[in-house]
Amino acid sequence: MVLGAGRPIKVLIVDDSAVVRQVLSKSLARVSDIEVVGTATDPYAARDKILSLEPDVLTLDVEMPRMDGITFLRRIMQYRPMPVIILSSLTQKGGNLALEAIEAGAVEVLSKPGGSFSVGEMADQLADKIRAAARARPKAVNLADHTPETERIASTNLDFTNKIVAIGASTGGTEAIKEVLTRLPATVPGIVIVQHMPPRFTTAFAERLNSLCAFEVREANDGDSVFPGRALIAPGNFHMLLRRSGARYYVNVKDGPMVHHQRPAVDVLFRSVAKSVGANAVGVILTGMGADGAAGLKLMRDAGSPTIGQDEASCVVYGMPKAAFDAGGVETVATLTKIPQEIMRQVGA
Repeated sequence: MVLGAGRPIKVLIVDDSAVVRQVLSKSLARVSDIEVVGTATDPYAARDKILSLEPDVLTLDVEMPRMDGITFLRRIMQYRPMPVIILSSLTQKGGNLALEAIEAGAVEVLSKPGGSFSVGEMADQLADKIRAAARARPKAVNLADHTPETERIASTNLDFTNKIVAIGASTGGTEAIKEVLTRLPATVPGIVIVQHMPPRFTTAFAERLNSLCAFEVREANDGDSVFPGRALIAPGNFHMLLRRSGARYYVNVKDGPMVHHQRPAVDVLFRSVAKSVGANAVGVILTGMGADGAAGLKLMRDAGSPTIGQDEASCVVYGMPKAAFDAGGVETVATLTKIPQEIMRQVGA
């Protein structure tokens, strides 16, 4: 979507908690380029306010009375597609609901404040996610559509022991990563992935992909080995680095300062891959807002790695791939559905 020059992004907050509505409204009131045009206690009130206030972005709680957020989201994406950010509790159930919401058309997820996650941190991240969502291109979702079975690339007998595929993504990335991984064959090089997501949500994301892919997908633990037929996803709120010890690749999962306001950060992973793997790696940058991954992908390319950037037309937000391309880090530009074939071509399949 394209906003008018100088006009703030109009946001409607939908949450049954008066405290959450107040906290979010107060926090966003301090952000000059965002305007909270209204709040709603449930989807029925939200429906009327969407029509009257015409917000650019909707924040939506997934657990509400009268009508749950997922049902409401599906109706929005069928009849009036718009960028929706899901707010969910930092629980396993919340993570599963958030993934269900993304599959229904939401562009971003964010955990509600609580525990170690402060209101201040949440407000800063919410502003960034609103800006990303405002640039997203949501598509209408027809509930009657039948999703065709994904066509998977045929397996090969090649030895990928020394090969690594590194993937980074943000806004729109969960569905993009699913599209790529579910098309790859059972015989794939070891894969390491950073997707900007909160804790617990990455756990649910990995479990979902593991049920869909022809190879193992799991959330990474510190010291996990990376080998053909396994994909590791960086856990929310932790950086992930790839290391090499002799013939073995493994990951370090660690705390540390945010990079590009993110933890995990794509740049942290890509830099470690450039150092530890060099020309035996393939780097892939997918949809997302900002510049995370651009510098790291350039280092990978300088080290001899083939690199792939998602094209603008298939991105939900053409930010990270564009930044990487502009920095000279992208060797090949490909539409999302062609990236799996390109990965396999670059690893010699």
